Amino acid sequence: MSHPTTTLGQDTTPDHTTTPDQGIALDARGIRIEGGPQLVLCASLFYFRLPREQWRARLAQVRASGYTCVDVYLPWNFHETAPGRWSFEGRRDVAAFLDLAQEEGLYVIARPGPYICSEWDGGALPAWLGLDPQLRVRQHEPRFLDRVTAWFDQALPLLAERQYPANGPVIMVQLENELDFFDCEDRTGYLTALRDQAVRHGITVPLIACSGQGDLEGATGDVPGVVPACNFYPDDDSPHIEPEVRRYAELLAQRDLPLLITETNRRHRTLRRLLASGASLIAPYLQSSGWNFGYTPSAGNWGRPGNLMSHGYDFGGYVSSTGAERPEYAEAQILARVIDTLGPRLALATPTVPHTPVTTDFPTSSSPSALRLEGGGLLLAVPHLGTGAGTGTAVVNGVPVAVGPDSCPLMLVDVPLGPWGHEGTLTLASADLVAAGEGLLVFSSEVPVTVVVGDTGVEIPAPEAGAPQRATAAGLTLVALAPADAVRLRAADRDGTVHFDAPTPARPTSAPVAMRRARRRVDTTAPERAAGRHELPPTLESLGVYRGRGTYRTTTDLTGVDELLLVGAADIVDLSVAGRARPTIAGFGATRRIDVREATGSVEVEAVVEIWGHANFDDARLPALRLGALRGLGTVWTVRETTDVSALWSVHGHWTGRPAPLRELGGWSSTRVGVPVTYTREVRSDTAAALHLKGVVEPVRVTVADADQDTDHVAYTVHTEDPWVPLPAGTHRISVTLPHHPSGGGLRAELLALEPVTDWTCSAQADDLLTGFATEAAPGQEVLLPLDLAPGEEAWLDVDLPPSHDGLLLRPDGTQIRVTGWAGGECVGRVWVGDRPDFSGGDANVLWIPPGWSGLTLLVRGAAGPQVPELRVLRLESSA
Repeated sequence: MSHPTTTLGQDTTPDHTTTPDQGIALDARGIRIEGGPQLVLCASLFYFRLPREQWRARLAQVRASGYTCVDVYLPWNFHETAPGRWSFEGRRDVAAFLDLAQEEGLYVIARPGPYICSEWDGGALPAWLGLDPQLRVRQHEPRFLDRVTAWFDQALPLLAERQYPANGPVIMVQLENELDFFDCEDRTGYLTALRDQAVRHGITVPLIACSGQGDLEGATGDVPGVVPACNFYPDDDSPHIEPEVRRYAELLAQRDLPLLITETNRRHRTLRRLLASGASLIAPYLQSSGWNFGYTPSAGNWGRPGNLMSHGYDFGGYVSSTGAERPEYAEAQILARVIDTLGPRLALATPTVPHTPVTTDFPTSSSPSALRLEGGGLLLAVPHLGTGAGTGTAVVNGVPVAVGPDSCPLMLVDVPLGPWGHEGTLTLASADLVAAGEGLLVFSSEVPVTVVVGDTGVEIPAPEAGAPQRATAAGLTLVALAPADAVRLRAADRDGTVHFDAPTPARPTSAPVAMRRARRRVDTTAPERAAGRHELPPTLESLGVYRGRGTYRTTTDLTGVDELLLVGAADIVDLSVAGRARPTIAGFGATRRIDVREATGSVEVEAVVEIWGHANFDDARLPALRLGALRGLGTVWTVRETTDVSALWSVHGHWTGRPAPLRELGGWSSTRVGVPVTYTREVRSDTAAALHLKGVVEPVRVTVADADQDTDHVAYTVHTEDPWVPLPAGTHRISVTLPHHPSGGGLRAELLALEPVTDWTCSAQADDLLTGFATEAAPGQEVLLPLDLAPGEEAWLDVDLPPSHDGLLLRPDGTQIRVTGWAGGECVGRVWVGDRPDFSGGDANVLWIPPGWSGLTLLVRGAAGPQVPELRVLRLESSA
């Protein structure tokens, strides 16, 4: 592998604290690669979120930013597309991606899971795992580990063959991902099993496991041979980042390990604070953005139930989803130059609270961090957390210096100048040192730079782009460059003459185009695969649909029925009763009441259920947000009777005596606010039933026991998002325990007697079936937009696109429509226009057609809602 190096001004101080080594070593002083200390900047870059033809350019772009490493997940369910069906070709050829990373001079941290999160469908756990009720994901459990073994048998040999330094760029392998967020019963056993598999496959580079919320033992099980790493996602404007990070650096140093930050925010002002607090690896998550092609986004993300991940996968990193470089890209290049210039002195530095007194007239860290540099001196981070106009002033060792807003200069204090061929000491430099040589120091700054050499101080005026500022002090030539010049710096002469690379030409853009023509296919119905008749609606996964959609049809008698109860439906449900479309449901398993008073007698019920994505996190508030939860219509019930059961609850708790008082649910009065009170009563139903608790604010504990047989209790935690408890037929003793909350407004309870709707005929449309139909040639008739659709009606449109060097963004404009797009032989993604759930990620309103991906086809579906479904126009934008 070609080593990432910077020849201009790199500190060449020999490292006498290490011995030559052919591999990767970790200790409290940092990371050593073949014996050389390295401070590693790492960008997330995911092959599965980019067209294969763009892999090399994106990798080269990361390397040009000054970052020396990429981290990359390997999504299990991207490669095992169905049970036992493996694919490592085309966009799935991860081996080719790793080989390209090596060719571009990048290290790789490989993250094969088995669980990855990454806002990806199911966190990469295959959907069919949930079909085995005894298989428990992310546990030390034989059935799950057997399936993991099959995955690792495919993935780990690819990594073992490409480990550094023998045959490839892989310097670390991560096992699992943020296990401390998950309720794993035997962490030590589980991580031991994963570690043993990695060792069996010949992985010799360090094995790491990252903690998502700071629980090092929870992430690693304290398994020998598994190195704990940390993920930090602080508020960028928090003044308290440094002491938290230093604490973890100290905890890991006690284990003779470095602080590896495997995920964090993307803003370089924050990354500088992490560096100064002791991080040896800094890996901002999703610095280089991408796309969730096809049906791969997750559902229920960021802790807000009902949130969907968009086709665009972009959280504001330094490279956009389309490959455009943002202002943070230049910030990366400048930080990388500082790291290269200080070289081993910085890579071997240790964190400290600076003895140097620092006062500021701007908001800054509550406890600034500094690094003791190898060979003497400090690197001091001084963050200016204000973002308004105006330069602030910091006083460092009694010397006032300028600090620009929204910045964090890395100041040097008492640093020996010997390694740069000059006698004496750099007492203070208030700006980033981006190059150094014999008798020469070059700084990057937007504000005046203060430099003190020995006892001689000088202030260099603020440079402007194209106009470097120069000064001398104690025989040193000092140059200050504007950041725009610092990123283009190629060389500097001892007399202060600087040489620049040519500026990068701007990417050409074109004006947006409104397209109003398309060809509507004559055959407007995609083929379905018959999936049999079933007493109750089966899950889509049990029908072989792991991504895609299915249709459920039945006829039922609604005589005397005012409501249906829909339980466990996910993800997107278009329900029609007696020919009337109901508003689209995207409740992720939350129980829904459906008003059917206008329907009577024997009526048809049809539901088209689309999988947006399986949950990538484990959120207990809604059934479909549990990790491993399946998709489908759930269960449909007719509501035969509704009874208010809010009264006649006996009270237990606080000072209640015997006989137990009878009160309304939640009606006990007490001075002990927040102390739990239990309310108990019996309820009876001759049919299956559901208990509905209305007015739930905080989670409520509900236990159910058979009142006749006094069986063991079944416990539920009821949340405001889904305040329902299922009950079989019979008499039940219900206990509701809740903290006394006199301002809560009280609870109401009702009992719904239910009968299931049965005899369902099902059909399946897996994503590969839809893709095959979309990408085959078909006759059509030209139509002019706008195109009106009825709720549930679909139109297949073929669209002629103009040629584009950088690809095109397609923005459907309309109301109450869902649009799925195909190009280049695969599904590019989906958008939902109009009344819809919350979305996370990038721009949720666009589809991206990569350059060279021909033959755009759109499936437009009308969704029931507050407006009439209509596709008004297709807006095309350059993705440059």
